[in-house]
Amino acid sequence: MASNAPINGYVMAGGASTRFGFDKARAELNGEIMLVRMCKVLTEVTGSASVVAPFGRYREFGERIVDDRWPGQGPLGGILTALMHARARNHEHAWCLIVGCDMPFLTREWLTYLKDRAVASNAGVVAPQSPAGFEPLCACWHTGATGKLQYAFENGIRKVTEAMKRVSMEVVEERDWARFDEAGRLFWNMNTPAEYEEARRFVEAEGR
Repeated sequence: MASNAPINGYVMAGGASTRFGFDKARAELNGEIMLVRMCKVLTEVTGSASVVAPFGRYREFGERIVDDRWPGQGPLGGILTALMHARARNHEHAWCLIVGCDMPFLTREWLTYLKDRAVASNAGVVAPQSPAGFEPLCACWHTGATGKLQYAFENGIRKVTEAMKRVSMEVVEERDWARFDEAGRLFWNMNTPAEYEEARRFVEAEGR
């Protein structure tokens, strides 16, 4: 992979939010809509942010929307959509910093480190490994991995961590990301109303 490749920011916002009760991309934290919040932090790191979402969704926010090529097929389809969009947009190999729309405690400092780690890497994906496992929706994916990922997808694989095994991967270990996670919430996401309320309390208390 080219170390001098450009990097593009993408927010995944195609989930059904079935456990959440309503569209979590539209949830507010400290008066800010999550989707806008995530786009803002990505733009600070990569210079731009696109949203991968089902056709017609979120246009009112004025963000750059990329229609998910495989809506309803899970995050792997969204990741592939982002990679294909980046490859067409840059006319060359490029890195994609891809994050979920429900991770309120990601910081510019951490994402900048992750970006810098990726552009110096020869891997197909640079992903942190937390105690919960790999974090594919807070990772850098290279467009050079598109073919292998698409082959896995077309052969029925939908679990992102399973597809990751098909490409070269550089793992960001806890010793590398822990300094960005003093509060222990770096990779925390919101899947339920209770988790949303807990995130709201933390964000409002910290004034973030």
